[in-house]
Amino acid sequence: MFLYGFYGKPMSTNESIQSFTVKIDQADLDDLQARLARTRLPEAAPGDDWDLGTPNHYLREMVDHWQDGFDWREQEARMNEFPHYLTEIDGQNVHFIHVPSPVEGATPLLLLHTYPGSFVDFLDMIGPLTDPASYGESSSDAFSVVVPSMPGFAFSTPLVDRGWTMARVARTYDTLMRRLGYESYGAHGSDGGAMISRELGVLNPEGFLGLHVLQLFSFPSGDPAEFEKFTPEDYAALEHLKWFQSVGGYNAINSTRPQTVAVGISDSPVGQLAWNELFNSFGNGTSLVSRDQILTEVSLYWFTNTSAAAGRYHYEEAHAGTEPQLNHAPTGVAVFADDFKTIRPLADRDNTNIVHWSNFKDGGHYAALERPDDVTADLRKFFGNL
Repeated sequence: MFLYGFYGKPMSTNESIQSFTVKIDQADLDDLQARLARTRLPEAAPGDDWDLGTPNHYLREMVDHWQDGFDWREQEARMNEFPHYLTEIDGQNVHFIHVPSPVEGATPLLLLHTYPGSFVDFLDMIGPLTDPASYGESSSDAFSVVVPSMPGFAFSTPLVDRGWTMARVARTYDTLMRRLGYESYGAHGSDGGAMISRELGVLNPEGFLGLHVLQLFSFPSGDPAEFEKFTPEDYAALEHLKWFQSVGGYNAINSTRPQTVAVGISDSPVGQLAWNELFNSFGNGTSLVSRDQILTEVSLYWFTNTSAAAGRYHYEEAHAGTEPQLNHAPTGVAVFADDFKTIRPLADRDNTNIVHWSNFKDGGHYAALERPDDVTADLRKFFGNL
């Protein structure tokens, strides 16, 4: 179980907002330690490298650190440096961090997390975004930030029904921002958060300022003419996408049998750790995500038992039967060197108003964890230019 800390008046309507404190029951921490002590790894593959999946030598090192070096309470305190809340939208419990800027007229901004990440992705960015003057930047670049947990992730649980697509989450987040009193706002995201941000662009609700993402997921349609505008960099990005498709089994498994795979990773914390190998860029040597960052994210999934609900998004998207739509909202893209890439000619096909494009020499899929200063600076530039 995990404990919610509530302060203030109880909910009287489904539009009210409750304060929330992250506090995991000590019995759950003790249970995790007992399970880690009983870890049984599979027979190692020849060479024990990353070629066939997460290797035993990495898991042994991480389990040792999880048991003896990692401090969940320290990470929990770091989460609780920011105000957390719960509200109900469309019958679904929604958890979020909300930090209004002390700067009058600050730009409201949604920060939308990855899979298999969480609201933790953005903890290092909240201070610089909301109070830039304290970090040596101009107060004119201030944002008021809202960092929700996708329904079914972290404390936005339990997932109450089927049909949670990225488009439905986008509508839910628009409702959230209106409930918080914001008449206009922008969005930033990576991975699932990038997809939701684009859905907000497609929805383009009144007052929507634009979206800034780390990926625009656009793929070849089969029309040979699409390759006429490809540069050598675009072909290299296409090869990188092919590599990701060859090693990233999340989409295929979660889009077909998400509940089956969730049994193993819901019953074994080390299974959850191994499943989250995207944090390691599948062992290609480029990841800059630290051990404690990985274990914080993995522990959050473990304590909230959300691996099944999180994985079902792939299934819902694969079976939604919706036709692709154009995004006409102002769009900015930050491409980090070691992420699976956005291909500009294809992105332009699907997004008609790309007004900002940045390239960074290092950092990857989890740039908010790896290079938070770069992401923050690019957000300031994109929304400042708008």
